[in-house]
Amino acid sequence: MAREFTAQMSMYRGRWRLYVVLLNTAERWPEYGFDRALPVPTLTERVNALSVLGFEPVPGAAWAWTEDRRDPDDPASSVVLIAAIRVRSWTGVAA
Repeated sequence: MAREFTAQMSMYRGRWRLYVVLLNTAERWPEYGFDRALPVPTLTERVNALSVLGFEPVPGAAWAWTEDRRDPDDPASSVVLIAAIRVRSWTGVAA
């Protein structure tokens, strides 16, 4: 049975990146970099990136966007957008 994980996408150093969160492991989190800031990667691009990493969205899962701040203690700090979706491994990742 495929394990489920959370994949997240956020802006890092001026470019979008997608990564799969592997909790309780020393393994490096699988990551895919989009070489641009705009436009935001499409749904198709995100699914293709997940596929390259060996994952796919869990059936029925949808991307959810969260707003955060660079400095959580400063309400004037710049906004950080984070997208997340539940995914499953089809390559046997067992974290």
